Amino acid sequence: MQVVMGIDPGAANLGFGVVRVEGNRMVALDGGVVETPAGMPIERRLDRIHEELSKLIDWHRPAAMALEDLYFGKNVHSAMAVGRASGVAMLVAAQHGVGCFNYTPQAIKKAVCGSGGAGKEQVQRMVATLLGLPELPTPDHAADALAVAICHGGSAGRDAAVASAERLAG
Repeated sequence: MQVVMGIDPGAANLGFGVVRVEGNRMVALDGGVVETPAGMPIERRLDRIHEELSKLIDWHRPAAMALEDLYFGKNVHSAMAVGRASGVAMLVAAQHGVGCFNYTPQAIKKAVCGSGGAGKEQVQRMVATLLGLPELPTPDHAADALAVAICHGGSAGRDAAVASAERLAG
């Protein structure tokens, strides 16, 4: 059994999803969003993210944290905020001795839906199906974070963990 925390990084809305992997079966343990108000200074937003993720890691004790890689769009300001939130998540993981793994949006969609071009609703439906949820996970950020955890919890995650361990050993 392994617990994986998935992260959909964002400074305003950071999605998290916690999944227990039992062989080929996965079960959702938790999911939601760490929200920070738009008018709050970025350093206070990041502090709140740090505090909330620390509590979640203390509670769930994940073996790994999987993060969605930053996608650079046209809005540089938004990309910077997402990058900062991702860095805070990795810092919290490091402070708790939890290894981090990054996946592109396309790799996550492929792992969950079988296609790297899947849409948001298709991802939500597959997350619900794979985790045996009675309804679609919401909001989008939480559903995306559960998808990241599923991606890592599958064979791609196990392969990444083995490769990381081998790099550290060698």
